[in-house]
Amino acid sequence: MSTEGFAASVLRWFGENGRRDLPWQQDPTPYRVWVSEIMLQQTQVATVIPYYRRFIESFPTVKALADAGIDDVLHHWSGLGYYARARNLHRAAGMIRDEHAGEFPRGVDRVMALPGIGRSTAAAILALSRGERHAILDGNVKRVLARCHAVEGWPGTAPVASALWQIAERHTPEADVAAYTQAMMDLGATVCTRTKPLCDRCPLADRCEAHASGTATLYPGRRARTSKPRRKTHMVLVQCKDAIYLERRPAAGVWGGLWSFPEIESEDDLPGWCEAALQVAPAGIERWDTVHHSFTHFDLEIQPIAVRVDERSRKVADTGDRVWYAFDSAQRLGFAAPVSGLIRKLKELNANVTNS
Repeated sequence: MSTEGFAASVLRWFGENGRRDLPWQQDPTPYRVWVSEIMLQQTQVATVIPYYRRFIESFPTVKALADAGIDDVLHHWSGLGYYARARNLHRAAGMIRDEHAGEFPRGVDRVMALPGIGRSTAAAILALSRGERHAILDGNVKRVLARCHAVEGWPGTAPVASALWQIAERHTPEADVAAYTQAMMDLGATVCTRTKPLCDRCPLADRCEAHASGTATLYPGRRARTSKPRRKTHMVLVQCKDAIYLERRPAAGVWGGLWSFPEIESEDDLPGWCEAALQVAPAGIERWDTVHHSFTHFDLEIQPIAVRVDERSRKVADTGDRVWYAFDSAQRLGFAAPVSGLIRKLKELNANVTNS
C-alpha cells in the first residue's frame, strides 16, 4: 500500500467510525484546540470532557485566560493532575496577549516557543484548527506507526523517535490534514489500543507488520521497568472553628502552585511546627488513616494529623502564601485530589459537630 493508500484507508475509516462530537471539535479555533490538546496529554478523553467544558465556559478566550488569576485557573484544573500543564497554559496565554496581540501565533516554531508546547502538540493545534500540513506523533500515533512498520525499541529514545517522525511525515497527506490528524489519534485511542487491540476493525490491518506476525502488543517497545520508590509524609490538618490552615506549594515540584496542608517529616515535629507557624500549642490531635496517592515516578503515603487550635493562631498566620480557608468560602483555590478529599472530610466532620 502506498503512502497515499495509507492516508486514504485511514480517512475512509474515519468517515465511518471517527469521533466528531467532541466539544473541542465544535468551533475548532486554535485556542480551543490548544486547551484540549494540553488537557489530553496523559489524560483520557472521557476524563477531560467535563473539565474542558467548565474551563472554556470560564475562560472562553485566550485573553480571559491570561487575565485570570492563577488560583482560579488551578481551581478549574483541580483533580485533573499534572498541574504544570495548567501553569504553562496560563503563562502562555499571557505571552499571547502581550507578545502576539492576543492572536494565537502562526508557524510551528513560534507555537513551540510557548511554554508547555512541544513539536507534536504544536503540529496538532495547527493541523486541527487551521488545516495546516504538519505530522503529529502523540502516544496514540506512535503506537499505530510502530506496529504498522514494526519499529522496534522504546519511542523515548532519540533513534526510535526519529524513525517514527520520518514515517509520520511520509504518511501525512497534503489534503484533509485536519481529518487525517484526528483519524490517527482516534485510531490509536479506540482500535489500536495498548492492550487487546481490535485488529479486525483496523483499516491498516492488511499492511500492519506487527499484526501479520501476531506481535502487536510488543510494539511500541517499553522503557525498562524499575520499581517505583515510596515516599512518606505527614500532613497537618489544622482547624480553627470553621476554617482550615493552608499553604501554597512552591511553583516547582509536586502540586506546584496549588494550596495544600503543611507537611512535616515526623509527628514528633508537630509541637515545634505549631509553635513556629501559628505560635500556639495544639489543643487536640487526631490521627487519620493513611492516604495513598500514586504519581508517575513514585508512590506517596500521606499520614494526616488533624489538629485543633484556638483563635489566637488566626491572628498570625495570614500572608500571601498562607491562608485560613473557611469551609463556606467562595474563594476559588486549586487543590490536588488527595487534599480535596481531606478537606471534604474535615468539612463533613465540622458539619456533624455543628449540627449535633
